[in-house]
Amino acid sequence: PILDLADLSSADPAARARAEQAVREGLGHYGLIYIRSHGLDAATLNAFYDDFLALCARPEAEKQTWASADIWYQRGWTPPNTEKAVIAGGQPDFKECFFIAPEPLDPELRDVYPEIYADNRWPADSVDFQHRYLDIGHAIHAIGMQVLGVCATSLGLPADTFSQLTGGGPHVTRALRYLPLSAAQAADASIVWGEEHTDFNLLTLLPGGRFFDPAGHPCARPDPASGLYLRTRPSDAHPKGELVQGAPPEGCIVAQVGQQLEILTGGAFLATPHVITAPTTAGYSRTSMAHFIHVHSLQPLFPLPAFRTPDTRRSYGPPVLAGTYSLKTLVDIGLAPREALDKLGYRHYGRLDAIRHG
Repeated sequence: PILDLADLSSADPAARARAEQAVREGLGHYGLIYIRSHGLDAATLNAFYDDFLALCARPEAEKQTWASADIWYQRGWTPPNTEKAVIAGGQPDFKECFFIAPEPLDPELRDVYPEIYADNRWPADSVDFQHRYLDIGHAIHAIGMQVLGVCATSLGLPADTFSQLTGGGPHVTRALRYLPLSAAQAADASIVWGEEHTDFNLLTLLPGGRFFDPAGHPCARPDPASGLYLRTRPSDAHPKGELVQGAPPEGCIVAQVGQQLEILTGGAFLATPHVITAPTTAGYSRTSMAHFIHVHSLQPLFPLPAFRTPDTRRSYGPPVLAGTYSLKTLVDIGLAPREALDKLGYRHYGRLDAIRHG
């Protein structure tokens, strides 16, 4: 289904109804919707990708200085083979990334969640890259706010139901470069650019990317099977869901459901399982971008009252703070160390021990 954002400002009630129906169908069954009339400029996006590829081409030793293991790679450069999917056997992804936070962060949470509320970290001599990246991330975030509004009204909720939970949250934009595979890797059907997973945030927006041939020139999709695939909601006819290629129509971008939106809606919208398959021909690469909208870290994740039933309370309980949920997930996908979980619960038992024996 296609959501035309022009329908949201139309005075015609039929246009609004059309938009809400598209969201109910797209996010309810596929977990994904295509967005038209979004206002993003393709030339600006491509200019950014040129900047990004120039940074990726710098020496490995220099790129390592932008890597931020101390903040769990939530800003700056993420090396290849760092992140792994939770349910896909733990294969690391064949990609390198660059993370930024394009929106203002809640300053009071820098001490509570220092890794996910960190300041941006930039390479030296990257002023154009910084400006383009921040502008694009901000523009995509604004689109996401519009989508969250129609997500709410499509379910009979006030328009600000979801968006009001996001102010000051740890929203991030990630530029990605999927790496060329060798001939042996390309021939191995088990090797993919990004293993099947669901996003742990509220809503993900994908503005589109570009393929590059072995000589580094932009090109068409190298084979029909490469790129983004999503798994639909299971049904009687398809108990494992269907793998559907997520190739948007010309001029459209993509929005996907994250785990936080699934929890808040009690599963009315399901987080989208998706996988990025690699070309079967060696040497091709791809750039892409994803913007992840998050619930503010002090907001509880639990089905909203309209979606609370005995089943949803059991499925999505007990409630958990969004920041704690993020911390646990970053451990699960290999970006945060296991000892990060020691932050959960009471941490001052040693004080009593010191008093008793001091």
